Amino acid sequence: MPTPNQTPEQQARDQIDRKLAAAGWVVQHNKKIDFSAGPGVAVREYQTDVGPADYVLFVGKQAVGIIEAKPDDWGHKITSVELQSASYANAKLKWVNNQQPLPFVYESTGIITRFTDGRDPAPRSREVFNFPTPESLAEWFGQPDTLRTRLQHMPPLNTDGLRDCQITAISKLEDSFKQDKPRALVQMATGSGKTFTAITATYRLLKHAGAKRVLFLVDTKNLGEQAEQEFMAFLPNDDNRKFTELYSVQRLKSAFVATDTQVSISTIQRMYSLLKGEELDEAVEESPLSVSSVLNKTPLPVVYNQKIPPEFFDFIVIDECHRSIYNLWRQVIEYFDAYLVGLTATPDNRTYGFFNKNVVSEYDHEKAVADGVNVGNEIYVIETEKTKQGGVLTAQQQIEKRERLTRKKRWEIQDEDETYSGKQLDRDIVNPDQIRTVIRTFKDKLPDIFPGRKEVPKTLIFAKTDSHADDIIHTVREEFGEGNQFCKKITYKIEEDPKSVLAQFRNDYYPRIAVTVDMIATGTDVKPLECLLFMRDVKSRNYFEQMKGRGTRTLDADSLKKVTPSATSAKTHYVIVDAIGVTKSLKTASQPLITKPGVSLKNLAMGVMMGQHDEDTVSSLAARLARLDKQLDDKERARISEKAGGKPLLLIIGELFNAINPDSFEQKALSIAGQPEGTDPGDHARDQARQQLVGQAANVFTGELVELIDSIRRDKEQTIVHDDLDSVMTAEWAGDTEENAKVLTQEFAEYLQEHRDDIEALSIYFQTPARRSEVTYRMISELLERLRSDRPKLAPLRVWQAYAHLDNYKGDNPIGDLAALVALIRRVTGLDNTLSTYAATVQRNFKSWIFRHHQGAGEKFNEEQMAWLQMIRDHIISSFHIERDDLEMAPFDSNGGMGRMYQLFGDRMDDVIEELNRELVA
Repeated sequence: MPTPNQTPEQQARDQIDRKLAAAGWVVQHNKKIDFSAGPGVAVREYQTDVGPADYVLFVGKQAVGIIEAKPDDWGHKITSVELQSASYANAKLKWVNNQQPLPFVYESTGIITRFTDGRDPAPRSREVFNFPTPESLAEWFGQPDTLRTRLQHMPPLNTDGLRDCQITAISKLEDSFKQDKPRALVQMATGSGKTFTAITATYRLLKHAGAKRVLFLVDTKNLGEQAEQEFMAFLPNDDNRKFTELYSVQRLKSAFVATDTQVSISTIQRMYSLLKGEELDEAVEESPLSVSSVLNKTPLPVVYNQKIPPEFFDFIVIDECHRSIYNLWRQVIEYFDAYLVGLTATPDNRTYGFFNKNVVSEYDHEKAVADGVNVGNEIYVIETEKTKQGGVLTAQQQIEKRERLTRKKRWEIQDEDETYSGKQLDRDIVNPDQIRTVIRTFKDKLPDIFPGRKEVPKTLIFAKTDSHADDIIHTVREEFGEGNQFCKKITYKIEEDPKSVLAQFRNDYYPRIAVTVDMIATGTDVKPLECLLFMRDVKSRNYFEQMKGRGTRTLDADSLKKVTPSATSAKTHYVIVDAIGVTKSLKTASQPLITKPGVSLKNLAMGVMMGQHDEDTVSSLAARLARLDKQLDDKERARISEKAGGKPLLLIIGELFNAINPDSFEQKALSIAGQPEGTDPGDHARDQARQQLVGQAANVFTGELVELIDSIRRDKEQTIVHDDLDSVMTAEWAGDTEENAKVLTQEFAEYLQEHRDDIEALSIYFQTPARRSEVTYRMISELLERLRSDRPKLAPLRVWQAYAHLDNYKGDNPIGDLAALVALIRRVTGLDNTLSTYAATVQRNFKSWIFRHHQGAGEKFNEEQMAWLQMIRDHIISSFHIERDDLEMAPFDSNGGMGRMYQLFGDRMDDVIEELNRELVA
């Protein structure tokens, strides 16, 4: 917490001190230097021949770097400090004989820290999570070349045993490193050897670039185990020893991270828990990262961990990166000061955005099929009436009810006709005959789909839910007349070890058919798989490509015959059996459909105002407002409270949360039902209670309040968009500048006309221009705030430039938006026929007024009176109006204030003030 009355600079330095201390530095003042206090000493206000540097970093009494500190509101312009910090790095230090220049240069606000290593081939600053440890800086300082220098001198790639696509990926990746691009994306089709490519690149970085540590990041334990096996089996093409004989590889299974390991393999979930210093529930490592599972949670920030500092890894390889780079997990990756290499077969727009569109390999499924690396597919469609059209439950029909989880059953009579759609099948409605019809048809048509086969080809069925999967398994075993081993479930949740079932499916004769819901990502690779039966639709294009990827692996004839004896050749293709319309349904980018987190604050508020009173909407709105409240200052809270009829935002939030509190609406429901406590008021009464409570809480919302809240929210943050990628369409001069200026000035004039009755300053200028001397600084400020809120594109200085073009104005520009706004109002209302700055208008009118007073034999102002009149003129230029009370403020107070002016002007003082207010704004 900042100490009261601290300046922003002092607060920033306190933050920097804490970050340095966390990294193991001892922070000292320049008058209390003690190099023996620790391995690294950061000395504040250290004297140089160009002035005191904010911090000089010493390791082993050797100066190695500097930190230039700035207040936190410099975050958006921190790069402008680089020239200043470089001058300190090149300066001569007092008392020590330092190497010049100091290589390690930091600019920091305590929130944002940027780092430049001056010894790099083309020194470029980059943002870092925290300062490195003294040991890290000492190690870097002692190296003859930096990592980025070493990357420039990698030897040519030995291409023996590598596919063309792997050669391209590695070569272009190393070119990317040479250009110091921090992120690179390797897109390679399933089965083309992504992991092998990554291990080859890792081997070269360790051997030829002197990389200290590489992190291989996965999102499931299964993928980590597979990666570990591939590292252990990897034999370089320039050495007869295996990778693990040359370099240490550790798959992280606990909180222990070996510092002498060159390659660490970890799930991103485990790395997150390590950085947070928390225990990991190993169950979260079993299933792939689900974007939808974390999008609606507030990601808890990772914190600095000295055991695994940001500089711990030089490179991070992110497997299946299309899943690993969002929200909660993204923090883990961006914590480290490392080059990021993404591996995926199925990138989407967000993936391209995260990796800055630096795609070093684009090897898609079509190319892989053409090269014989993958096999293609054929599609066989099974369409049933119920799948396509749904069905009808008729009144008095006997139906079975089954609990989803326990499978407990009961029978009852349908009380009214009910129509169900195909989409409801296997979720709300289960029609066993629909499942049976699909499976029986599949069995009957197998001779047509796979001619000459004596056994069922290895088949993977995609089900909608676990319940659906169980129904399919029972039906498959029955229809094919087979036992339990013939058809099994493969899912992360099965009691039987999924790895064991997967191994059986991959290597053994049984099971012939596997059913899965969630285990569809890389890690379920089964090369003998020849058939994919879709009994669930998929709207995500990315997800669908992953599902299809399970069948693309190639397999030679001998290996295929081991598990499918009647196969007569190598695997030539796989078949998609579409029983749900998945190959025809519209596919979208893989952004999951999560309604409330994706709904804007404005839409949530408008929804509640208009009667949308469901719990999700109300709780989302309340939580979003609570988050906004933490960012507001007192002035903004007061504006909201005023617009809400005097009700503070925190009270509004509290009422919203209370309206959906189960205890609150239970009490209300009992009251509505007229029943005593402890009884059941019924769902109807509860619904009524919720509607009433939320309705009361929502009464505060009006269109104006929602607009104000949304306007303040927009001012509080920038929105960083990662999946709405840009491309160059035009690079030329804009169209007709004159026409653009006319449009802008017309919009501005129309806005002023539109609000001439409801904004005080405009009412005076338009309707009673003789009273314009009464327009105050407050009135103009309120008009500017309203303009910024309603029409941000009509920024006064921007409109000024448009008028300047039309009026062919060549004079000075106004100082600031307020002065520009007054000048523009005068131009629009016709007080000025051409553009003129307000300052120029006031000065011109002042000269005319003085000239009139000094004409003839009348009394002339003396020198001291003129000095006071000029001060008043300057005050009117900056504040638009002067009051008697202003004479007690600067600059008048230091010249004697109101009393001195009275001495100089006597009883004429008030007349002079009134006359100046009137004449100078004429």
